Amino acid sequence: MIVDEQKFVTKYTCIYTFIISVILLAPLYLYVDYRISLQEIQQEMELKSIQSHIISSMDNFGNHPNDTFIFPNFSTSKSGLYKRNFAPIHTQISSELPSFSTGYFKSDSTRYLITALPHKKYFFSKYLITESQISFTHVFLEASFIAFGIIILIILLSFYILNSFSRPFKRVNEKLDDFIQESMHEINTPLSIINVNVDLFDEIHGKNKYFNRIKSATKLLATIYNDMDYLIKQNRVYYEDEIINLNEYLQERIIYFELIAQLKNISLSVECSVAVSIRFNTTKLQRIIDNTLSNAIKYSNKNTKVEVFLTQKDNDVELLIVDYGQGIQNPKKILERYYREDSYKSGFGIGMCIVKSIIDESDIDLYIDSELGKGSQFSYVFHASMIVKMKDQKDGLHLQNLE
Repeated sequence: MIVDEQKFVTKYTCIYTFIISVILLAPLYLYVDYRISLQEIQQEMELKSIQSHIISSMDNFGNHPNDTFIFPNFSTSKSGLYKRNFAPIHTQISSELPSFSTGYFKSDSTRYLITALPHKKYFFSKYLITESQISFTHVFLEASFIAFGIIILIILLSFYILNSFSRPFKRVNEKLDDFIQESMHEINTPLSIINVNVDLFDEIHGKNKYFNRIKSATKLLATIYNDMDYLIKQNRVYYEDEIINLNEYLQERIIYFELIAQLKNISLSVECSVAVSIRFNTTKLQRIIDNTLSNAIKYSNKNTKVEVFLTQKDNDVELLIVDYGQGIQNPKKILERYYREDSYKSGFGIGMCIVKSIIDESDIDLYIDSELGKGSQFSYVFHASMIVKMKDQKDGLHLQNLE
């Protein structure tokens, strides 16, 4: 599958939503800032109005030393008269003053207005101070509703537009998938026919080196076919795990590649110091072993050998594949898709990329050790969580059972 429509729509919906949200929410930020500034101005004007009412009440009271002045009370504010040194004469304010100068002051959610009074005119006081609380909750709540509405609207529009935009790609994608699947089927059929007829010829007329070469070539094509088949089904098919006898499976794959190795006079050997069964998927395991063995043979020098070791490492199992070939110049890059160090060798550069995708989603570690001109070692460590049972090959002693 060349393009995953759902991933395409989801990815670009998120990107488009983020960009448009930033563009549209910037004015919203300015709007919120404007509303806060406006409320501050209104709050200051309200405090000035309250102080004006208090001063007016004191003016109306006049100079009557024998009468009692009732200081005005307001439900939304507290006020007080203070001396020059800010000692209270009469005050409703219990909190500490934020400043000892005149003006409008902010302290968290509290606002103060300090106004100087004519000297000794109002009960020998110098300052009139008014305190009130301010809240911007309704401003932020309103902004949150607007922002939420904008984002939801953008997401819906983005999803609809990009979904409509991706439909032609989806149709092309489906046709391309159908073409690839039909092509793969058409490739597999003649490969099977060639293999069957070569086997029949060998049974009737005996082994023939030319037919052996034909069969080796078909096996290499089959490996590429299996890689392509896995790539096509990777995001569509669930590969169910099963219990696999790793020793028997290794022997089976070694036998499969023997004919290919013989073309370069390369000997294949396998040494298992432990008998182990793992819980894994055979298709995924085949891609790991086949791609590693295929590359080991492909990049080995003639008249050399490829060695396979299966050993126990604490509670884990290590599958080590060693070749004595040209080595790898960039061990990390060989796991990248389409990367090939030798463009003259057959293949598309997708095999080890498939291996990486499999080990990334499984409990398997890969360690690559390579030296130019001497060869490479690929170490696959299957962790204890995958191991069903494990026995020593020499004496059959049961070492571990993690089932």
